[in-house]
Amino acid sequence: MPRDIDERKKRKALRKLRKAAALAEQGLGPPLSEWEVQFLEEVEERIETYGSAFADLEKGAKDEPLSALQKQKLREIDKKARGKGKYADTRNAEKKRSSFKSKSAPPRKYGRDINEDLEEPDVAPPKPPAKRKLELVKEAEATAESAVTPSKKAPAFRVIDGGKSDT
Repeated sequence: MPRDIDERKKRKALRKLRKAAALAEQGLGPPLSEWEVQFLEEVEERIETYGSAFADLEKGAKDEPLSALQKQKLREIDKKARGKGKYADTRNAEKKRSSFKSKSAPPRKYGRDINEDLEEPDVAPPKPPAKRKLELVKEAEATAESAVTPSKKAPAFRVIDGGKSDT
């Protein structure tokens, strides 16, 4: 039993179906799959016969010829037939931008970089000092600068250039 659907809505749905099929035949986008062609034919046949392409009123509005999912699939097929949407040609990929990316020039830097004030030294860095070793010195050789009290008689150290010997 056909439902009462507005004739304008039926004609609009049929026009969209036929237009998507015609665009797919022109070959602007990738070819439609067998399932998509069958979908377009069956939905068109149901609208012409029953006035609506779905029977369960939970799937769409009572006065609409297509259910919500049928409308969505028809939109996807139409985009595919036109060569747009997720089936778009990669040549146009660089023209499209995400809404999250900046669409203008990068922000201008205010202020200066701290490293701009530093100057590069022309002189090579100083060489590390030669290796040194510590050696125990007899008390008699200790200098007056060592500040060792005679009662403690602590050993005095002195630095000898040349570093540790291998022998």
